[in-house]
Amino acid sequence: MPVPAVVRARCRALLPPGEDMRYVLPALSVGSPGMATFLIVVTDRSISVLSTKFFDQDAPTSVYATHARRTRLGPVEFSAGAAIELGDMVFEIDEEYAAVVCAADAEVFAPETLPPDPLPDL
Repeated sequence: MPVPAVVRARCRALLPPGEDMRYVLPALSVGSPGMATFLIVVTDRSISVLSTKFFDQDAPTSVYATHARRTRLGPVEFSAGAAIELGDMVFEIDEEYAAVVCAADAEVFAPETLPPDPLPDL
């Protein structure tokens, strides 16, 4: 299920001005800092991990961490569900977002493998 436009707008409000948001995926941290919900936002310049209200994952509250855009999100591990490692954190993601992780990585590390955007005006 895609992240709703209202949630994307809330994320955009926490990002530096002028950054072009490309991908947003909900994630649950496993390990340090403990179980917590986050939104991972990939822009044209960075990857931001946004803290959310625990019982309202659609309400980002602050930027928890920022990574360089050339940071890999994948590979997605499928041992006990889908998981990615970003920095020193491990996140569980819904399997449907594995394609988002692959696309975000391909955009930087293998752009020739991406198909043309079928809806470039959205």
